[in-house]
Amino acid sequence: MPETVVTRFAPSPTGMLHIGSARTALFNWLYARGRGGKFLLRIEDTDKARSTDEARQAILDGLTWLGLDWDGAPISQADRADRHAEVAHDLLAKSAAYKCFSTPEEIEAFREEARAAGRSTLFRSPWRDVPESDHPAAPFVVRIKAPRDGATTLHDEVQGDVTWQNGQLDDMVLLRSDGTPVYMLAVVVDDHDMGVTHIIRGDDHLANAFRQNLIYEAMGWTKPVLAHIPLIFGPDGKKLSKRHGATGAAEYRAMGYPAAGMRNYLARLGWSHGDDEVFTDAQAREWFDLSGIGKSPARFDFKKLENICGQHIAMSGDAALLHEIEGFLDATGQLPLTEIQRDGLLNAMPHLKERAKTLPELLEKGRFILASRPLDIEEKAAKSLDLDAKAILADLTPHLRDASWNRDTLEAVTGQVAAAHGLKFGKLAAPLRAALAGRTATPSVFDMMLVLGRDETIARIEDAAA
Repeated sequence: MPETVVTRFAPSPTGMLHIGSARTALFNWLYARGRGGKFLLRIEDTDKARSTDEARQAILDGLTWLGLDWDGAPISQADRADRHAEVAHDLLAKSAAYKCFSTPEEIEAFREEARAAGRSTLFRSPWRDVPESDHPAAPFVVRIKAPRDGATTLHDEVQGDVTWQNGQLDDMVLLRSDGTPVYMLAVVVDDHDMGVTHIIRGDDHLANAFRQNLIYEAMGWTKPVLAHIPLIFGPDGKKLSKRHGATGAAEYRAMGYPAAGMRNYLARLGWSHGDDEVFTDAQAREWFDLSGIGKSPARFDFKKLENICGQHIAMSGDAALLHEIEGFLDATGQLPLTEIQRDGLLNAMPHLKERAKTLPELLEKGRFILASRPLDIEEKAAKSLDLDAKAILADLTPHLRDASWNRDTLEAVTGQVAAAHGLKFGKLAAPLRAALAGRTATPSVFDMMLVLGRDETIARIEDAAA
């Protein structure tokens, strides 16, 4: 293995950061970080017509949200066009490439004839071996000379040994007739110049590896380790798409899934470490290896995502969760927390994070601490505040004024008041929830009382009893 592992993530800024691309970035990040290596970011923006600044920023924002930090500044592929062209001219000088003067019309006519005759439509340029002295003064493309016979075998850390018949390789274009480099050339040159040692990407690029290998061979460059990972499928076994639900990282952030839970879940999509389902970032960095990646497509399971995210919320530190909530509110355009709300939410966090699967669920459970009097009581909760319930709440308040403010005492006092009215405490719980939170789904009544404190608790109960 090389002394320093260098991986890269190379998205095109033509749209959102797809969740499958986010997983590819994660795998590269884990592999590099777990070995003290470098994780580089390259923006493949050579398609000027489709590349946008908004998409580029969305990619950076998505990676930042997921906590996938990269080394150095992002590299723009478009800025390196001169270097890509330089390599193409080097290949010309080595006679590993040639100038092809065939026009698009001639190539299409060849393919039409081949289709009609039932032959391969793979274009074989008549200019491959024509000497420079016989070249016309006309526009040309630069093509690489692919081998015509035999086969090429590439080793892939996920797919194993993969063989391609050389007769199926075309003389790939390196430079267009306007002198601009093609994507396939740019990728190889950039990976070489960036010192990339491991290429971890989707298996839809596997065929490209054989075409890109032609450049490595012709330039005599060291080839990186290849690992082509299976794509992500939806629950129905078809390629993940909009019909299955959200597909962009930004959408999952907006739905309030915690970043740590997303990292954990995406790591488990196609990779495994024994039977471990839930793990920390430190464990993921230590355990992640290419040998743990399966060959079969992984299936996206929203229930499993929620379960893992719920466990991460439960085991997260209170301050870290508060920080993530504030990031979520900002990303979704909601009002920021006031200082009082921040303090209250932080104080309530131990009572909120059990059984919450997303940040909105966490906020909903914490609604009682974020709200201010008079509470807006939802219709379902208001039904529990009938005249009898209000009378019991009115009877409860003087007992609470004199009670020691701890859980045991509060449980005893409310139980005694309920019993005095011929009720079990369970019958008093619903009106108390309505009075304290204005909701039916809340943390424990006693947890809310302890977080709110004596004065606020009594004031809310008096409001509801009035």
